[in-house]
Amino acid sequence: MQGMILAAGMGKRLKELTDNNTKSMVKVNGVTMIERMLRQLDDLKLSKIVLVIGYKGKELTDFVSTLGITTPIEYIENEIYDKTNNIYSLFMAREYLLMEDTLLLESDLIFESAVVSKIIENPYPSLALVAKYESWMDGTVVTLDEENNIKSFLGKKDFKYEDSPSYYKTVNIYKFSKEFSASHYVPFLEAYSKALGNNEYYEQVLKVITMLEKPEIKATLLEEESWYEIDDAQDLDIAESIFAVSPEDKLNKIQSRYGGYWRYPGLIDFCYLVNPFYPSPKILDEIKANLERLVCDYPSGMGINSLLAAKYFGLKKEHVVVGNGAAEIIKSLMEILPGKIGMAVPTFEEYPNRKRKDDIVPFYPKNHNYSYTANDLMEFYENEEISLLLLINPDNPSGNYISKEDILGIAAWAESKKITFIVDESFVDFAEEEGATLLQEEILSCHPNLVVLKSISKSFGVPGLRLGILAAYNTELIDEIKKDVAIWNINSFGEFYMQIFEKYKDDYKEGMRRFQNVRRDYIEDLSSVKGLRVVPSQANYVLCEVLGSHKAKDVTEALLDRFNLLIKDLSQKNGLNGEYVRIAVKRSEENDKLVAALKEILE
Repeated sequence: MQGMILAAGMGKRLKELTDNNTKSMVKVNGVTMIERMLRQLDDLKLSKIVLVIGYKGKELTDFVSTLGITTPIEYIENEIYDKTNNIYSLFMAREYLLMEDTLLLESDLIFESAVVSKIIENPYPSLALVAKYESWMDGTVVTLDEENNIKSFLGKKDFKYEDSPSYYKTVNIYKFSKEFSASHYVPFLEAYSKALGNNEYYEQVLKVITMLEKPEIKATLLEEESWYEIDDAQDLDIAESIFAVSPEDKLNKIQSRYGGYWRYPGLIDFCYLVNPFYPSPKILDEIKANLERLVCDYPSGMGINSLLAAKYFGLKKEHVVVGNGAAEIIKSLMEILPGKIGMAVPTFEEYPNRKRKDDIVPFYPKNHNYSYTANDLMEFYENEEISLLLLINPDNPSGNYISKEDILGIAAWAESKKITFIVDESFVDFAEEEGATLLQEEILSCHPNLVVLKSISKSFGVPGLRLGILAAYNTELIDEIKKDVAIWNINSFGEFYMQIFEKYKDDYKEGMRRFQNVRRDYIEDLSSVKGLRVVPSQANYVLCEVLGSHKAKDVTEALLDRFNLLIKDLSQKNGLNGEYVRIAVKRSEENDKLVAALKEILE
């Protein structure tokens, strides 16, 4: 078997990265794509490698000559690379296809070696390598029957998003037997090029072949194997995180993205904290049905969005401000309210990050579970000079919970001390106490010093909509925050969600009921893992101490590198003394995967 790499293209979408070299010479984590691919093919002991070159061909051949590849390399030059597409490059190499079986690749791919092993080791003589279609993918897709025969090749004109669950993306790696090339591919390639020209893609020939009664080509499916096609700078950025040089580098690069993990097939996110049982399919269907209108219309301004949030929570609109996620409101609140602030530590870093270090008066719980009571806070801050007191309830990352009655006790105490009491109840709906929210007009009116924040993203499971609210009886504070944020800080999807989510209150309650049961079982399962101490939690996450010789950082890296599971390493977090990780509560099947992986690593 021989290898054949198509590397004549200009790679214009990579812009300045291909000004002075070919697309295949762009580096991924310090190694060019062509070097990586040639070394992988060199390990296969092929008879030769045919390299079709064009743009910056001399630079490419000069570079390849320095790599010490032992497999013989033969070059074919496409001199009109700027006027043709890859169908012409393959047309120029057609005589090689007739000589022996061929492994055909495009040069803008990066993949682990198991990818090519999968297609070579499959005994079927002619195969297209495909992967389940994901929304981030671009290019040719195919449909398959039950026996992995390719039913059709679909271009952009034929693509229908409603049918995408049944689509497979071509990985642009093929295995053609000599017989298939002679009887099918080369004759059709010659006829297609002659009839329709050379500014096409070679998959068009395969599209025609699949219309035959016996096309003689099947597909083989990738599953967990990693690969990526690099067409632009964003692709390069993602590829560098997938194919990082070490588990530590991979974790750092993925964590620094702060989300967008739909681009990583198979990755399960236990780091970011959202409700696994809401929104329901019904509310999502209603949003989908209004998608076109929501994309094309402006959202309402702050006044209307405050009214929508107030209506759901039973508040007056003048007491509510809606944010682009809770983070926007936290930033504004911390900048507007002056003076020193008291807070339990460890805590959610968004608050202390918005204050000067000298303005923070920390309270450190003196126990291994980082738990504390209302009395603990009031006793500690009784003689401290603070203007603000922050309570996250349940707290992040400890999961510590203070009852509603006791929080109101703190509110009364704070009022007597002329302290503004800020309660972040983003996770309160996950607590076992029913009706624990402070978002009630009666409570706000009785406690004018009270400020309540809630991240709708977390409890309602819609982080992509970026919604959060702040409520207070202090209308001067509300008005100041409204002036501080943009008038259109909420998009149409977020506004529409607030308009309709009251209809689905029963679904939300049912989701929370299911969550309580799953969390109970999850904590029990985590507690069975040797080398792991589980801290009691009433939130949708669990703080765990890694015991023995294991380090939290190593466990976090191993989970991502070996199992594609992302958790939060807290070993460097202020206020924690030891090796700690934070793990989200997800659906049972996902939780089971994490528990099994932890057992394999720790035991």
